[in-house]
Amino acid sequence: MFLLITYDVSTRDERAGARRLRRVAKACTSYGIRVQKSVFEMQLGQKEWVELKARLLSEIDVEQDSLRVYYIDQSGKDKIEHHGAQVPVDVTEDVLIL
Repeated sequence: MFLLITYDVSTRDERAGARRLRRVAKACTSYGIRVQKSVFEMQLGQKEWVELKARLLSEIDVEQDSLRVYYIDQSGKDKIEHHGAQVPVDVTEDVLIL
């Protein structure tokens, strides 16, 4: 499945917020491509998605933070437009070696 994940982690409590922000970003980086500061695109199987979702939900503070997941079908994915700098890697067509 192709997903777009966005998040907003509150850093009002600077130390704890910064820690949550780093951990959420690291989790997303482990599975996808950062296309903007708090926006990731990823192509995942069901097992990977279950693992990532559990990891993200364990990191965020639901009282302060926001996590949004957009499930994009193949026809929707084919209609994505990008304008400007830093074109993201298409993880479904390019070989990605980490």
